Amino acid sequence: MLIVADENIPLLDSFFGDIGEIRRLAGRHMTADDVRNADILLVRSVTTVGRELLEGSRVKFVGTATIGTDHIDRDWLEQNNIGFSAAPGCNANSVVEYVLATLSLYAEKCGLANGNELSVGIVGVGNVGASLATRLQRLGFKVALCDPPRADKESEDGQGPEFVSLEEAMKCDVVTVHTPLTHSGPHATHHMIGEEELEKLTVEQLLINAGRGEVIDTSALKARLQAGKAPAVALDVWENEPAIDPELVEKVWLATPHIAGYSLEGKVRGTEMIYQALSNCLGLPIRKKAGQFLPEPPLSKMTFTAAAEERKALRTALRACYDPRTDDVKLRLAMKGDASDRAEAFDDLRRNYPVRRECSSLKVQLKGAGRSMQDSFKAVGFKLKI
Repeated sequence: MLIVADENIPLLDSFFGDIGEIRRLAGRHMTADDVRNADILLVRSVTTVGRELLEGSRVKFVGTATIGTDHIDRDWLEQNNIGFSAAPGCNANSVVEYVLATLSLYAEKCGLANGNELSVGIVGVGNVGASLATRLQRLGFKVALCDPPRADKESEDGQGPEFVSLEEAMKCDVVTVHTPLTHSGPHATHHMIGEEELEKLTVEQLLINAGRGEVIDTSALKARLQAGKAPAVALDVWENEPAIDPELVEKVWLATPHIAGYSLEGKVRGTEMIYQALSNCLGLPIRKKAGQFLPEPPLSKMTFTAAAEERKALRTALRACYDPRTDDVKLRLAMKGDASDRAEAFDDLRRNYPVRRECSSLKVQLKGAGRSMQDSFKAVGFKLKI
């Protein structure tokens, strides 16, 4: 059995080595010839999977180690009896920690003692948005939830949380976007945030997009950032990846190369989930789990004494695990070449992304800490030793 896989999927040998022969390829450049003789295709978000890639091949199962599926023609796969699995929620925690780290930097930029003075509008309340909302509420933030498809569905039975309109969500101090990319239907998200929505944002607001780049109209965003009293903008996802707009990179407050979900834990969970789906499809026993393969983190312990100030300590621990400014610097430097060099550099930043561990990998000892400090560290996701 031949398994063709994106070379950036981690632990391919560990999970799939005893199922078939593995052939690794650059995901963005996969062709029909590359997969013609494959039985299994494993991809990430940079590979468009449908008729053009698979027609005439012998592929019988496609797995994407990502939460998003807009790169997959699921209808075509179903029509051709090709099994499919994504990895919903696999990197949700990684994206949540990206947003928390970004909020921490923004609060410091604004001179706030506690970031939770900020109200946060979450647009898209799926795996990422719902987890982020829970985390922020535990940290004392005021949160507004916007998810029209869920609102329509859940209003019928009166279940679920209270939802607000996009207009209301975008009045919050921080607006963070976590929707899938859809082009049709009553709640299509393509260019959902355009000129009208951006015009209403003020210099005292922050807009974060760690969902899909095409949800925000790039041309309208550039125009808004060129105008006076523009909001701060943090982008991890971009239109036209990998050939992103260097002028937009220059104008946003924080720029990262589509790596919000790139924690090692998130990547390995994605591999584990498609391994489980493939095993079920083939009728094989599931014998492997992600925890078997996670290495010891480079930073495993941190101690704070009773003299530590809660918010400063929390900020220190969070940034010890992840500080977005490192990725921001690398992306800005990558934008200095010509167009083809920039596109290749963008992909290189993702392909060669250094190991990033989630907060759960760090055991924090709090000596003499009060209940508030303990609760805050637990809410972020650290393991505590009291």
